Amino acid sequence: MSESLNHQSRRQVLISAVASVAGIALTTGCSERRKPATFVLVHGASHGGWCWQRVADRLTAKGHRVFAPTLTGLCERSHLLTDSVDLTTHINDVVNEIKWKDLEQIVLVGHSYGGMVITGVAEQVLSRLASIVYVDAFLPADGQSLLDVVNQYAPGWKPPPPPFSGAGFAALLQVNDRDRAWVASKLTEQPPGTVIERLRVSGAFLKVPRKSFIGVTKGEQPFFKATADRYSTDPAWQVHHIDCGHDVMIDRPDDLTSILERAA
Repeated sequence: MSESLNHQSRRQVLISAVASVAGIALTTGCSERRKPATFVLVHGASHGGWCWQRVADRLTAKGHRVFAPTLTGLCERSHLLTDSVDLTTHINDVVNEIKWKDLEQIVLVGHSYGGMVITGVAEQVLSRLASIVYVDAFLPADGQSLLDVVNQYAPGWKPPPPPFSGAGFAALLQVNDRDRAWVASKLTEQPPGTVIERLRVSGAFLKVPRKSFIGVTKGEQPFFKATADRYSTDPAWQVHHIDCGHDVMIDRPDDLTSILERAA
């Protein structure tokens, strides 16, 4: 009887040990999946860091670090608008945000015009990037400006007249009805130099370990569709579509947050 008890006791100890190890492994796996990430969110033309607030709040609530700088000359930094502000200025805004705050393993996200910016940022701080995400964004080839990209895929396409702000621009963006007036009230003049300066692109963005493109289904523009189509069959890229207008972070923050977390 004693031997039987000892056998059962040893067996129970072994089962408990295996269960403990399995529990530790399971806990470790969950911990890895939930590891906080660092997001740098770059807004599009005429917008500011304000447009990312809904997404930033959701990411922060999940334990992530989020930085959403407003680019020089726009919104709360509109008092800094001068003729000298160009694409290089905005690239430097984000590069300095990364360098001075010692950010590493970054998920770098650019919306619309912000795609021009993050492509240039990757040229300077590639080693700090873990993931790059283009949200219905421009992706230039070497020597292209934003206007060059537009003309390449949509000859004759006419943007709204300057200053690319107000109700007309918000309508073009197809912002949902509830938020359209609010968004229109936040839009400011886009510095002209940012859309005509041509960017030197060596292809650094292609060397970022994880790459994603997020398109929209409502009012999809040919220059964004071209990028989505180009990478949809490339195993190095994840391509998603969200059923909304151009300002995804305003219309569908939950869906966008989910995709950004998976891209981290």
